Amino acid sequence: MTGGGPVASGIVPGNRWDLVGDARPATPPRVSVIVAHYDQPDELARTLAALAAQDHPADRLEIIVADDGSPHPVSVPARVRVVRQEDRGFRLAAVRNLGVRASTGDILCFLDADTAPEPGYISALTRLPALLPDAVTVGRRRHADLAGVPVQTPVAEAVRGRELAEPAWLADAYARSRNLLDADDRSYRYVIGAVIACSRRLFDDVGGFDESFTAYGGEDWEWAHRAWQAGAMLAHVPDAIAWHDGPEWAGREGSDRERANAQTLRLAASVPVSGSAGFGVRRSVPDLAVHLTGEHSDASLFVCVDSILATFPHAVVVLDAEPAVEALRSDARVRVRDGGESGGGAVDARVTWTLDRPMLVDDAAGLAECLAALGSGEVGTIEVESSGGVLRSRRAERRAARLCTEVGFTSVRRRVPGIHPLRPDPHVEAYVGGWGSLDAFV
Repeated sequence: MTGGGPVASGIVPGNRWDLVGDARPATPPRVSVIVAHYDQPDELARTLAALAAQDHPADRLEIIVADDGSPHPVSVPARVRVVRQEDRGFRLAAVRNLGVRASTGDILCFLDADTAPEPGYISALTRLPALLPDAVTVGRRRHADLAGVPVQTPVAEAVRGRELAEPAWLADAYARSRNLLDADDRSYRYVIGAVIACSRRLFDDVGGFDESFTAYGGEDWEWAHRAWQAGAMLAHVPDAIAWHDGPEWAGREGSDRERANAQTLRLAASVPVSGSAGFGVRRSVPDLAVHLTGEHSDASLFVCVDSILATFPHAVVVLDAEPAVEALRSDARVRVRDGGESGGGAVDARVTWTLDRPMLVDDAAGLAECLAALGSGEVGTIEVESSGGVLRSRRAERRAARLCTEVGFTSVRRRVPGIHPLRPDPHVEAYVGGWGSLDAFV
């Protein structure tokens, strides 16, 4: 890396936050802790007492209680600010955004009122975002039954002998992914909103939590997915421990299949990636946008667009001009680029494939491997051999725009089977009829 390496530059390739090693910021960052709260006075008092015991310098720590319309006044110690919104039902996403708007720190740290951090929590969780502004860190949320324990009791003493089981699905995921170092498009599921931190710069670029989430669960995963697609790095910090008062969600009363299904169905529309969205239902945001530039014959244009959409039905194709072929004009997945737009036009797809000549796609496997490669690791751009165009991930595009540099993702050149340059006059009848050799098209 140039400019003194990753610690000095704040840039590492892909998700390689490990490259900064054990480095710490030269000056402790200015941290704003946003504590989301609704009518939990005892739990809030315990969490605020735990925040007062942090080893992070007090003059670099701002604590804001974001209250979701509690029915009673919220009591807090001196130097803790309270911001409040009207009670209109469950609005965790909105109240977190409210807390951010009232904050001034360079690093944002989100906690829930019933989740009390150990003394080293803030320092551990904010280290990476302070060194790498694109990092999103998630701490280790442990569980204990703290009923009847005085709220001023130090956390380590309060939880002794009261520990509850940790979520096995989370522990397994962190172990399997090496604490999210091997993250991919579905790793958003391991980012728990009650114990996350990020830089204000990244939060502002990604945008706040989606305030249309008005039921328990999902708003943190939707935000984490958006952050990943914007080029963020995901990291689990096991040394940043906060204790939740009570069992995990799956072990609570009322956490039945109906509730879990509601969350999954809500996310199916908001997180349109394989493994999260449905298989046949059209996705609001396509996984792949193909931008075919220039002017081409009606025959080659039709075969190109049709073969792409047949192989990748959730894709969209963006053309430079309105097609003359009625079959293309009538398909909502075929769009026309606005002259003022670039790349894939207004389509914010996970991957954009830019072509300057029509291609026949007759096998999904090779292209699917490219899409998978662009969903994780360090690869941001793939140049397809034989004039097969360029594939570019949204992650690479957004990070490059934010950091004003292409450093951060690698570019590779690949031969991709199943992609063939089309001749200007392909035999359309043979194509739609399913007869004739490949020579009739390429």
